[in-house]
Amino acid sequence: MRNLQRSLRTAIFLTGIYASLPGFTQTARIVVDAARVMNKIPAKMYGSCIEDVNHEIYGGLYDQRLYGESFEEPAPSTNFTGWKTLRGDWKIGDGGIQQNTGPGFKLIRDNLMLKDGSVAADVKFIKNGREGGLLFRVNHEQPGTDNFEGYGVVLMPRGHTVVLSKTNYNYTVLKETKVTFDAREWTHLKMTVQGAHILVYVNNSTDAVIDYTDTDHPILSGKIGVRAYNAGALFKGVVTDANGTITKSEFEPIPTPQVSFAWDALQDKTAQGSFALDSVGAKVGKQAQVIEYTKGTGHIGIANSGLNRWGIAIKQAQKFQGYITLRTENLTDPVTVALQNADGTKTYATQKITNITSGWKKYPFTLTSNATDKRARFALYIDKKGKLEVDQSALMSTGASQFKGLPVRADIAHGMQSEGLNFVRYGGTLVNSPEYRWKNMVGSADKRPQYLGHWYPFVSNGFGIGEFVAYAEAAGFESAFAINVEETPEDIADMMDFLTGDISTAGGKRRAAMGHPKPYPVHYIELGNEEVIWGDIAKDYQHYAERFNILYDVIHAKAPQVKVVCSGWWRPQSPNMEPLFKAINGRADYWDLHTDADDPNAGAKVDKNLQTMQDLFLKWDPNTKMRIAIFEENGGLHDLQRALGHATTLNAVRRHGDFVLTSCAANGLQPFMQHDNNWDQGQVFFTPSQVWGMPPFYATQMAAKNHEPLRVFNSVNGGELDVTATRSENGDVLVVHVVNTTANATNAAVELNGFAGKKPLVKIYTLTGDLKAENLPATPDKTSTKTVTVQVKGNTMDYAFPAHSYAILRFER
Repeated sequence: MRNLQRSLRTAIFLTGIYASLPGFTQTARIVVDAARVMNKIPAKMYGSCIEDVNHEIYGGLYDQRLYGESFEEPAPSTNFTGWKTLRGDWKIGDGGIQQNTGPGFKLIRDNLMLKDGSVAADVKFIKNGREGGLLFRVNHEQPGTDNFEGYGVVLMPRGHTVVLSKTNYNYTVLKETKVTFDAREWTHLKMTVQGAHILVYVNNSTDAVIDYTDTDHPILSGKIGVRAYNAGALFKGVVTDANGTITKSEFEPIPTPQVSFAWDALQDKTAQGSFALDSVGAKVGKQAQVIEYTKGTGHIGIANSGLNRWGIAIKQAQKFQGYITLRTENLTDPVTVALQNADGTKTYATQKITNITSGWKKYPFTLTSNATDKRARFALYIDKKGKLEVDQSALMSTGASQFKGLPVRADIAHGMQSEGLNFVRYGGTLVNSPEYRWKNMVGSADKRPQYLGHWYPFVSNGFGIGEFVAYAEAAGFESAFAINVEETPEDIADMMDFLTGDISTAGGKRRAAMGHPKPYPVHYIELGNEEVIWGDIAKDYQHYAERFNILYDVIHAKAPQVKVVCSGWWRPQSPNMEPLFKAINGRADYWDLHTDADDPNAGAKVDKNLQTMQDLFLKWDPNTKMRIAIFEENGGLHDLQRALGHATTLNAVRRHGDFVLTSCAANGLQPFMQHDNNWDQGQVFFTPSQVWGMPPFYATQMAAKNHEPLRVFNSVNGGELDVTATRSENGDVLVVHVVNTTANATNAAVELNGFAGKKPLVKIYTLTGDLKAENLPATPDKTSTKTVTVQVKGNTMDYAFPAHSYAILRFER
């Protein structure tokens, strides 16, 4: 009670200050009529989209703690003396070093710090791609596109442009300019730095093509490196002048053990042996890991430190369960599995596995840690002569660390629940992979093949459609999932039996045997994802319509209650939209519209697009029942700016009522500093040991917590506020959502009509700050919702809505 009184006195005091400021004027007037109902609001509008982009599933939500569990990744590319390889297949060639096309692969020079001076290199492109060039003043570098702090200067062949950028775990262009160069010939690229002043030169010109001074927290020291993004590139002649000391950096290869990329070789100095990848006799997939101990003492083996080698978080007394698939030709002594610290100098748990056979066999184990370590590793090794092959493996938590007994990280699941979500869509471009097939996602995980994914080549099938619907049911989320539109009707019939059939069907019987006798609550299935996004091609739209109707017939025959969603890419001006609509009208319940939310005023565009779709639908068929599902609300940000874009999008959805099923912000999850495709847009962020929300998370949480089912009339005069008002069915609660996207506080009079008997206290929830504000592991709730209670007399209140803010005013009677 004392806290309430204190916050009340503070709010009243601040309101008094605002009112007494010289020049204080009401620049906006919000009028709400609680008796005038405009439409019902979608009950399931608080959605999130998850897919295995940026490893939000495989390496995140999915509780498998081993990354690369079936050794499908090839051995790493050659390493080079004095350089740190951060992904990519780097090779010596054409007088320099060559890199394959990939998302931001880079080489960073060890032990060479550049404060003031210069770095230069020659760059050539193997084929047209996005960019390639130099990095400088690099710090805290890790695998991942923008997982570092530092600057870059790159050539962009397609636009004949040179670009100066700054990366602070987010990529920002500082300056760019057109230049003349031949991408297939060597181009000399050089930059000089003196304090915050940066100059860029191309092809030995004496005049800088870019002259820039960084006045926003400049990075003043760090390493140098080379990088290409989605381009095959060559580099040679890297020369650094660091404070007057000139260093020419050569590329001298270092022999690399043939260990699958996600794992590391372990070998005592006195133990001799070898590593190889068996591409003939693997148990699962295309290859298995071979470890051979020939002589010496000590041990030889492999270790796994999870996604990006960030470590496996363990706690004292925490129990892990796992298995390892093994076979041997001549090893008679045990294999040891263990939990260790990052360098193997401490061991937290061990178990011996004995009686290894000559045929493939799965060996279970249990490891209980005797300590807490946020960056532990899993190790497997032998200490006697023999040859061992290793394939499919698993390490999972137990008890409270798993979510309701499912193979799901409990902390991430609880984070999604605390966001207030009530709808989760599992889909996206991952389903467009030709090898994405539901039948490979069922059965024992050690028998499921990995497949060539869209976002990552070696994707696990351990978390599939079955795991998703089980998780959504346990979490209390409405679920929707997408399937590959090229699935066969026979396979989809089997899928429907497995998910929704009773135990008299073969699929239902299989589901019951897996511990779920009741059918899953499957209500929405999307056919494909962003189909025909590659171009406005009539025959491709026709093909999609044919596939849609074939699969619809199977789904509807097995489960007529399931709503089917169209994923044809929406082009309102295209002549292909009406034929597609008419081909699926009366069958498709929803059309998936993908939107963008990086702009704080994104809701205005969403509003317009939704109205256009509704108008066209009714033009093509005045009696149509087809509606909209926003299954991807996309962007490239996770800061406050994105939170405002999300809030204005939700306002737009409220205005269109039950024409919209849900609005699923994408991506729902993101590992911290992991965004290989520049879609740095997660709501719930996580590391191996921590889970927290970004500003868009709090926008969803605020809205969901204050959901009311009826939108009532409101008007706004003056200012640039985006407003919607809602109330409860019985009229006892009135909620006003206000988004101020401007850089200035907006003073507004809020007038309530049709809400007699209002209590004198209004609760105000506010999310505000700098547009670039985000939450970091050390300050996970720095930019989050703040709540105050304000006393108001009468039916009008004056309130200053902060700059760049989302505020909710909750009135009760």
